[in-house]
Amino acid sequence: MDIYSACAAPVALSPGESTPPTPGARRLEVRRLGLVPYVPTWDLQEQLLADTLAIKAANRQAEATGQPPQPTPNHVLCCQHPPTYTLGKSGKPEHLLLDEAALAAHGATFHRINRGGDITFHGPGQLVLYPLLDLENFRPDIHWYLRALEEAVIQTLVQYGLRPGRIAGLTGVWLDWEEGAPRPRKICAMGVRCSRWVTLHGLALNVNTDLSYFGHIVPCGITDKAVTSLQAELGYAVAVAEVQEQLLEQLGIQLGASLS
Repeated sequence: MDIYSACAAPVALSPGESTPPTPGARRLEVRRLGLVPYVPTWDLQEQLLADTLAIKAANRQAEATGQPPQPTPNHVLCCQHPPTYTLGKSGKPEHLLLDEAALAAHGATFHRINRGGDITFHGPGQLVLYPLLDLENFRPDIHWYLRALEEAVIQTLVQYGLRPGRIAGLTGVWLDWEEGAPRPRKICAMGVRCSRWVTLHGLALNVNTDLSYFGHIVPCGITDKAVTSLQAELGYAVAVAEVQEQLLEQLGIQLGASLS
């Protein structure tokens, strides 16, 4: 079972609803990678996915013979990338407005990948989180997972005095998100893949990102809304490492998980 998602409408949780406890399985193994090229990071995700799926396959065999299962890990990769455009499985190539020569002139690369969603940009000053979680350790519900990612970002941005929120039908985190607001703008994009309840890809939060790169694409295939960053909203730069630690803390809260 593979699930690709980047545009699912928010699913509201009932008041007081929480995830069912899974003893010993809610630990996030965090890797702080810094500024790293896109392709090796993608390869690392695929390797960690393969390792986790192998454990799950072995556990199915163990269950059939009455043996105890081996816990599956939950990884979170934190990084920034050099200028990179990525196109998801449901994206349109024409949403990249640069040819190969222009890409090279802007010092950027382009990759078609297997997450959900359309085209987006990654670059220095943008905080990227790739959670590779076994949702069976938490809650096997991709819509719940996306909402948890959004809420972690929302609560992080609230600490900087912003009023972030959601727009129905558009995954991600927005400012001026209320219906009828004059200038809705996305500050965090999301696109994930889920294979046998193990997640890939994740979120990209614009902290001090050079927003001019978004002018060369139709971001997420959306033509009538803008893109922004924490720096653009506050008027000053914020250390990406600082935001990273705030976001990791909030992610742990939303998932009911500890960090290591």
